[in-house]
Amino acid sequence: MTAPAGTPHAPPALGPAADEGLARRLRALACTAPLHDLDARKANLAGEYGIYTMAEVALAAIDLVTLSMDFDTGADHEQVVARLLPRVAAQAPGRAAAEHDRVARWVLDNLINVGSVDRGFRAVYGTFGPDGAYVRRDYDFKLIEEVPGPGGGVYLRTTDEAVNVLVGALDTDVTSAQIAAEVKLEVLISRGRLADAQLAAEAARYRTVQYAETLRRALEATRRNVRAVDWLRTVPDLITEALDHIADRYRHENAILTNIRRARDEAIEPEHKLRAAELVDIVKDCIRRHTQLQSRLLEAGPLFRAEQDRQAFAPPAARAGVDLYGQLLAPLLPEPLERAARVTDAWFARGTGPRTPGAVRLADLTELLLTPPVPREHLGAELPEPDLVATPDDSRFSEEQLATALDILDLPPDAPRRLSGLLEQARRRAPGDPELPYLLTLLAVHAASPPVGTAYRQGEKRLLFAVDDGTPLHDPEYGGADLIVGTALLDAAGMAADRSESPS
Repeated sequence: MTAPAGTPHAPPALGPAADEGLARRLRALACTAPLHDLDARKANLAGEYGIYTMAEVALAAIDLVTLSMDFDTGADHEQVVARLLPRVAAQAPGRAAAEHDRVARWVLDNLINVGSVDRGFRAVYGTFGPDGAYVRRDYDFKLIEEVPGPGGGVYLRTTDEAVNVLVGALDTDVTSAQIAAEVKLEVLISRGRLADAQLAAEAARYRTVQYAETLRRALEATRRNVRAVDWLRTVPDLITEALDHIADRYRHENAILTNIRRARDEAIEPEHKLRAAELVDIVKDCIRRHTQLQSRLLEAGPLFRAEQDRQAFAPPAARAGVDLYGQLLAPLLPEPLERAARVTDAWFARGTGPRTPGAVRLADLTELLLTPPVPREHLGAELPEPDLVATPDDSRFSEEQLATALDILDLPPDAPRRLSGLLEQARRRAPGDPELPYLLTLLAVHAASPPVGTAYRQGEKRLLFAVDDGTPLHDPEYGGADLIVGTALLDAAGMAADRSESPS
């Protein structure tokens, strides 16, 4: 249906609240884009990887990292790869184990986004501002990030965006989402729908991990700088809310656990018993994580006071460090070589500290000169001279054929020729030699991708080239493109001079 010509379009609703729901859905959709991109980019890998479902492996990797996270540590990179291998091998059981390992590592590295500088993803979406103007915004996020561990190692941790992907790509408040997940779980268990209850229990566990991650980041920021976190109002309110939340969750989880155990004991079908047992394990894990979170919250106040004392009385830095890239390298890149060399020489002479030159003491030198040489040990029996056997010359083309072909291809620089004409000339020069046209064709095809850089480095004066202009080759023996074959003159001395004059 079409609207009447005179009907004006309704203007968009003004105000940030009118577009916030759409913006949150766009951000949630952007978090799933790296997973879909894996299946789109697997065709670029060197090999046949179409049989693998990369998005499925990526979701399994996020799941493994999330469930392996603790309050202080994260998931080990090698352990995640090892636990991904059975799923990857199940997708392609006939492939080699080395290929399965490569797929698992490729998926995990792409979730970390190893190839980028900040190891993050960026999406662009548009919203309407308070004045009704359309504004494009950048949304930067990460799925799996590498964090330093307490023992000096590197661990993997999932972000809020990755957990949102696991629980349906809904960009919602963590506290509200966890309460909703546990209420949904309690209702499903009371109605005996254990299959749906297991999915709800897994979602509740993910929200528990996400809630703990929010509080962990606040405490980590406090360890770095107490002024970066509002300990006057925000963090005390957050701790109070978290303790009340945990106490409420304890009551709900223990009630849920009682209902699950009763459903497990009363179930008759083996499948219901198995699902009920798995639900018991999941809820127990939620209780364990809440217990750990409660202990950390009780330590938050003493941690703040200790960090406040440590940072307040820490001695100031003796001097500011030097940014080698921003203060030295970047300003010198546009400068000529002579001027830049003076600056770098002065920096390394004065900025790296004095170097003590190596000096030999006279007593050591005298002892070294007067010490007799150590007799060499016997090196073993003398090896006999090897009996070398000359290998037969099994080359297809003779030296005469190569010389004839090169003579035919010795073309003037201003007179290129077609490959068809060169083949006719080769047949006229050697009527009974069928190999000469074949050798000429090989040399012409090789000239289609001439090694220009190698020819410059070796000081060559001429270079044979071939160009395909789309003309087909009409020949009784060969087919393809009727290449234009010619000779290009190289100015090696001029190129070397240009390189020496260009700034470094």
